[in-house]
Amino acid sequence: MTGETYRILLAEDDRFLRKAAETTLKRNGFEVTTATDGEEALRAVGTCNPHLVLLDLIMPKIQGFEVLRSIKADPTTAAIPVIVLSNLGQERDVQRAMEGGAVAYRIKANLSLDDLVKQVKQVLGLEAAPVPAAAAEEPRVGKWAKP
Repeated sequence: MTGETYRILLAEDDRFLRKAAETTLKRNGFEVTTATDGEEALRAVGTCNPHLVLLDLIMPKIQGFEVLRSIKADPTTAAIPVIVLSNLGQERDVQRAMEGGAVAYRIKANLSLDDLVKQVKQVLGLEAAPVPAAAAEEPRVGKWAKP
């Protein structure tokens, strides 16, 4: 990574995943702020000024889709990339998140923390994105679609 410390906002209500992802991201040199519900996430976006948001969709108080909409509707936060972390795997949920401004959509059940770190680095421009061999053969929703 460069000399700059990148700030990540991790909005996740699942305690185990939140702690595991936070530890892994910190171990990779990121500064991590956590939020356990949608209200906390919206407050944190304004106070911690993150370079990237990792956002769960199903959270207490305010759902992730609404948090995403609010982030993208505010000119001061609209440029912050958002990676969605969810167990909602229906195509319509993925499409809704991507159309709402998410840069990637990860299914938590298939989530490798190492792959998450790689994706964060790619989105932040710290690591080159891999070019899938079959990229021209089949449309994909980010790196996370089944091959």
